[in-house]
Amino acid sequence: MPRKPRVWYPGATYHVMCRGNHRHNIFRDEEDYQSYLLILAWAKKSYRFLLHSYCLMSNHVHLHLETSDMDISKIMKLINMQYAVSFNKKYNFVGHLFQGRFRDELIKTDNYQLEISRYIHLNPVDAHIVEHPLDYPWSSYSVYMGVETDPLVTTEKILAYFPNSDASLYKKYVETPRQDRRKSTLNDQ
Repeated sequence: MPRKPRVWYPGATYHVMCRGNHRHNIFRDEEDYQSYLLILAWAKKSYRFLLHSYCLMSNHVHLHLETSDMDISKIMKLINMQYAVSFNKKYNFVGHLFQGRFRDELIKTDNYQLEISRYIHLNPVDAHIVEHPLDYPWSSYSVYMGVETDPLVTTEKILAYFPNSDASLYKKYVETPRQDRRKSTLNDQ
């Protein structure tokens, strides 16, 4: 049975997830993480997409990505293929690095834009790798907090949901413990 085509249009925004085959690690050392980020930057320059947030975990990747004039499938094919070739060459492996095709969810609402950004930045906290999202070096959270700059990440869209694009309000939004979060809409922010 043929695969269902992915929904794509210029400006479509996605939560993309790629997992290692058999849930094996796709990053084994710091150089692997840096290699993936270099490939991501090269793909961004080639295909002109916006990267709103990312988190590279040991066995999977989360990207919050907005397309411009290139189909999400072509973007992810380039990124995953280049990284798999690099990884397999480095470790003298053959075969699939990633578990099937990447997963994606089309983001259609402002609330979901924010939820995905928070989910991505809290991934290492939820996995009990770090206590605070700022402690995890392989995510875009430090860019949002102004700790570092990274031309790979575009923070404007997400921060624009908060008065005066205040990063401290975004920090409060992300780091409020789950039990203390109330059901809210963007109007409550």
